[in-house]
Amino acid sequence: MKTPIAADFPKGRFRRLRSSAGLRNMVRETVLTPHDFIWPIFVMDGTDGAEPIASMPAVSRLTVDRAVVAAKEAYSLGIPAICIFPYTNQGLKTEDCAEAWNPNNLSNRTVRAIKDAVPDMVVMTDVALDPYNINGHDGFVVEGEIVNDQTVEALVKMTLSQAEAGADIIGPSDMMDGRIGAMRDALESNGHKNVAILSYSAKYASGFYGPFRDAVGASGALKGDKKTYQMDPANTDEAIRLVHRDLNEGADMVMVKPGMPYLDICQRVKTEFGVPTFAYQVSGEYAMINAAAQNGWLDHDQVMMESLLAFKRAGCDGILTYFAPAAAKILNG
Repeated sequence: MKTPIAADFPKGRFRRLRSSAGLRNMVRETVLTPHDFIWPIFVMDGTDGAEPIASMPAVSRLTVDRAVVAAKEAYSLGIPAICIFPYTNQGLKTEDCAEAWNPNNLSNRTVRAIKDAVPDMVVMTDVALDPYNINGHDGFVVEGEIVNDQTVEALVKMTLSQAEAGADIIGPSDMMDGRIGAMRDALESNGHKNVAILSYSAKYASGFYGPFRDAVGASGALKGDKKTYQMDPANTDEAIRLVHRDLNEGADMVMVKPGMPYLDICQRVKTEFGVPTFAYQVSGEYAMINAAAQNGWLDHDQVMMESLLAFKRAGCDGILTYFAPAAAKILNG
């Protein structure tokens, strides 16, 4: 990159272009809009209900009918997509995870309800076994090992179930090897050629996921950790290899997760591949900002907007964020 030419002081005064809101708006390099957001929501069984999540202020698990109301609100704010995460009843969690591909499971019912009520809302789903696994893992556990190939077979069944329910975007968050190719082949051969895959290509074994596991009811179930299939936080070249592999296997878009601690990965992925690149501002990031704001240590809205702008500045095309409605309201004035 060439160094921009600037006149020596005082002919060159950088403050000139900062001197008014109009000038700042004219020369702003990065722009954030509601179209940049995917809003993750948590759904639960029941009717006309919402359960606040203690570790995620202002976030609640919603019944399907309330999720439809949320989708309508999001669409009215200009948010183009919503992502569904189910809070599965404990009695439906098993070793074989069969509820994951039940056509009438909670996630699939929510997809159908939202698509019926707001047809133009893009609906994304999560593909991983942890909401349905009695062991809390993203894959099958056999004699203490999270097995890869058997898990991929199950994830394909889950993918087809979600596509048949009407999902527009499949979001594989499991980090099993070979799953993107298997999902793409299954989608193509079963008439779902227009269903997109947003792959969690670089998902790190992070400590920032704690509140999310509370939200989906996986915290108490998890036995051990996820370090044998999620990425080592020390690695960057591995992330590039994983993105390359997933694109070759048929991913349409890629994701880095978590977000702000991995902005270097976001920028490198976008620079090296030039493909639609997303980041997930995960539950721990959300909870930290809210906790600091509640204690009066930070200005909530200012830090929220600054954090979201950071993703765009790093090259992301979009952000999965629990702040989506609040940020959209600010952006809409």
